Amino acid sequence: MPVVPFSQSKPARDSGPLSNLLGDVSLLERLDDFRKRIVRALLAVAVGALAGFMVIERLMVFLLGPTRRALPPGAKLIYTQPGEAFALYIQVALIAGVVFAMPIVMYQLWRLIQPLVPPAARRFAVPFVLFTTLGFVAGAAFTHYIAFPYMMVFFASFNTPDLRFLPKLDDVFDLYTKMVLGMALVFQMPTVVFFLAKTGLVTAGFLWRSFKYAFLLIFVAAAVITPTGDMVTQAIFATPMVALYLLSIVIAAIFGRVRPAADADDGPEKPIF
Repeated sequence: MPVVPFSQSKPARDSGPLSNLLGDVSLLERLDDFRKRIVRALLAVAVGALAGFMVIERLMVFLLGPTRRALPPGAKLIYTQPGEAFALYIQVALIAGVVFAMPIVMYQLWRLIQPLVPPAARRFAVPFVLFTTLGFVAGAAFTHYIAFPYMMVFFASFNTPDLRFLPKLDDVFDLYTKMVLGMALVFQMPTVVFFLAKTGLVTAGFLWRSFKYAFLLIFVAAAVITPTGDMVTQAIFATPMVALYLLSIVIAAIFGRVRPAADADDGPEKPIF
């Protein structure tokens, strides 16, 4: 048996997550690729922010519309700091930049996480970009047209001759932004389940069996993130979560990975999660 010289021997490559992330490139090359992806995403957001500045007045009218409609007659939004309104304009432009650049940002994110994605799901770059963008837009639309208007009507209902509702501009938009981001993340649930199902990490049966636990956790989460304590507001937040969970079960049933017949003798497949 020939002896392999020590200088020619190669250590076995670790098959852990770090090895999957690096692949056949060095750590410095991977860091350089990470820097390029971040720079491209930031440039896309900057271009989107410039476009947002060009239509900033329309954006302000659109974003503040639900609040203005909820205000009592004669009431207006106020700001108490000299630079508060200007800072809000910049914030709105940046948020618009993120929304306009969302497909590019999601594509750069996909390229960053692609080495960690199982090979069976690496061809789904376009669905990832499309579904995550649609999920973000759907969550923002639900907040703007349903959840946030109801919240402002509820807060304005306490306006009386002795109590005048004069909401502060920064506080209103801070609440609006948190609700939009929270619901945008919630609406990513079908996309996450799609990829987990395609790689066999979850199954429709597992999701359905776990529905009663998910239902409880959804209402607990809704109670935590809801600014008020009434059940109607919690239901407004929890209803889309339950609907998205049920939709995720359907997605897992349709797009879930089918186990090959050759492995049928090994017993029933068990999901990791």
